[in-house]
Amino acid sequence: MDNRFDLTEHSHRRYNPLTGEWVQVSPHRSKRPWQGQVEKTGADHRPAFDATCYLCPGNVRANGEVNPTYTATYSFTNDFAALVSDVPQGEFQDGDLLLARSEAGICRVICFSPRHDLTIAEMDTDGIRRVVDLWVDEYTQLSCQENIRYIQIFENKGTVMGCSNPHPHGQIWAQESIPVEPGKKQQHQEAYYQRKGTTLLSDYWQLEVKRAERIIFENEHFVALVPFWAVWPFETMIIPKRAMARITDMTDAERQAFADAYRRLATRYDNLFEVSFPYSAGIHQAPSDGTPHSAWHWHMVFYPPLLRSATVKKFMVGYEMLANPQRDITPEFSAARLRDLPETHYKQTLLSESSNP
Repeated sequence: MDNRFDLTEHSHRRYNPLTGEWVQVSPHRSKRPWQGQVEKTGADHRPAFDATCYLCPGNVRANGEVNPTYTATYSFTNDFAALVSDVPQGEFQDGDLLLARSEAGICRVICFSPRHDLTIAEMDTDGIRRVVDLWVDEYTQLSCQENIRYIQIFENKGTVMGCSNPHPHGQIWAQESIPVEPGKKQQHQEAYYQRKGTTLLSDYWQLEVKRAERIIFENEHFVALVPFWAVWPFETMIIPKRAMARITDMTDAERQAFADAYRRLATRYDNLFEVSFPYSAGIHQAPSDGTPHSAWHWHMVFYPPLLRSATVKKFMVGYEMLANPQRDITPEFSAARLRDLPETHYKQTLLSESSNP
């Protein structure tokens, strides 16, 4: 090994032990002048209640149903679900190359708050705790359904991430088979557990805390960090310190700590470029197939597209689409940026400054 090699200066590949995949890191590319597309940012001034929003309390949804006048959280089966429960069982096959199988499931919409103008970053910890509790309740109920083997909880935030409604909400897709990404993580966590007798992420978060290079913050029960193998510019992960296969394994204190971590990370994202920061976030956990899955260590991942400012996105094109993911800034740089940000939301700071000239 050439001792002149420097992770912060020289191009290299990083291995993701959860998926078995590699990411190309080219830190020198961040020094080139930017000539890419610049997106315009829209004004983010939403009312607390929008009479035209199909997620606000008391409003009529597209299928004619009326939302209750909910005061905290609310969930319902998606009116335009990608997965439905009444799909007839079947299979199509033509030789070894053409194969398709039916896939039934249930899609739920999770309204985080009755307030149309809030995001997770602007909610208080107790409000987010109610979201966490609803996730646990939904998981518990869905896992009892026949033929449901995997439950994917996720949030798309921002129009750039394909979110069609700005009301604070997320989704749950429950289905018969294990999707591709959780399937990869199951395979590699199981192999690691068989070799080591500990979960992969237990060993990983402790190593990261020891090195203190990519940690953003931690509380009593969770660690928030930029993964060593991160693909997106400001990709992050929230990991429970105690090895747990599913979110239903959390204690009351752990649920509260998870809500705290979710809020603190979302606030830092908004403060990074002083914009309602877009991302796709989701929880990866063990299948809901009735087995313990001791190798699984659930975690929440955040994949945001912004790169240099509120108007400059990272595009996965060319090499990224045809070869493998590539990033231009190091995970250590991203972690340092996020770690140094305040935990008071920038809107609150601006409001305080305007009221105290």
